[in-house]
Amino acid sequence: MAPVRFRVGKRTIEPFSIAPWAEEKCPKGTPPILKALRGDFFCAPFGGNEVPYKTEKHPPHGESANARWRFKSLQQVSSGIALNLSLRTKIRPGKIEKSIQLRHGHTAIYCQHVLSGMSGPMNLGHHAMLRFPDYPGSGHISTSPIEFGQVAPRALEDPAQGGYSSLSSGASFSHLDCVPSRFGGSVDVSRYPARRGFEDLLMVVHAGRGKLAWTAVTFPNERYVWFSLKDPSVLQSTIFWISNGGRHYAPWNGRHINVMGLEDVTSYFHYGLKESAGKNPLIRRGFHTHIKLDTKKDLIINYIMGVAAIPPDFQEVKSIQTTRGGITLTSPSGRTAHARINLDFLNSIPNET
Repeated sequence: MAPVRFRVGKRTIEPFSIAPWAEEKCPKGTPPILKALRGDFFCAPFGGNEVPYKTEKHPPHGESANARWRFKSLQQVSSGIALNLSLRTKIRPGKIEKSIQLRHGHTAIYCQHVLSGMSGPMNLGHHAMLRFPDYPGSGHISTSPIEFGQVAPRALEDPAQGGYSSLSSGASFSHLDCVPSRFGGSVDVSRYPARRGFEDLLMVVHAGRGKLAWTAVTFPNERYVWFSLKDPSVLQSTIFWISNGGRHYAPWNGRHINVMGLEDVTSYFHYGLKESAGKNPLIRRGFHTHIKLDTKKDLIINYIMGVAAIPPDFQEVKSIQTTRGGITLTSPSGRTAHARINLDFLNSIPNET
């Protein structure tokens, strides 16, 4: 889903990234999702899926990210407009219904996916990728309170294959501004772009079991903030994929820069279904890395992404509170920004408008 353009006042904001090779011809066998890499896409199962799970061998990020969806309708609803699509999955037979809704007067996208007819464990999530302005620290990243944070346990890249990483594999942390580096000391991953020439991945588990968890990126000079909203009982974690020119093999060739994936998931990092369904270290800590599907009960994943204008001196989001008709985003200095949001959507039933 990209490009996406938000109208904020008299400005048009286009926050999502599009890979530089997205319109190029890729080698035969390149997964469709990598050919068109851009914006946000829904993953089921999430991750590389390099190792089969029992008899299931899924493509990277699942059929939901690679197969051709069937158009159902583009309809006017009381609140705005809704695009409805569906997909019959084959590797694990079942059905996924997709609805993307826009609402009058809201600078937000409302996404709903409904999985039906499937059984067994499934790790899943959204894979939003933002493009940051090309100067150091142009974006300030923050999240709702973190219960646990960890750099990907296995090395993300192999220098022998032309890939380079900067963070300490498997290192744990509790704050984004103090993440262990493989070169010693720590780095601040809440300011980006940074660390040009490296590719890194880490994950945070949101604290508590409340009804709202969030991730936000403030662009102070550009005077806007991007945010995602979710129910943490459905999507428990957020993966940070920090892509700043650390891959020198095709089709990346060192040119995928200033991009950060902020991927809201229930998964064991980016590895895939087998690792997420097994007894991994996060499950032993009491966290969820998959959801058990039941053919008798649909699984509904609701998700909101949006933008809002911010006042001068608004550096990053410290908190997001619900207010009448929307949300209030507050900075550490007490400056506030507002967005019209229908938070009831996060708990809505399929096709509820």
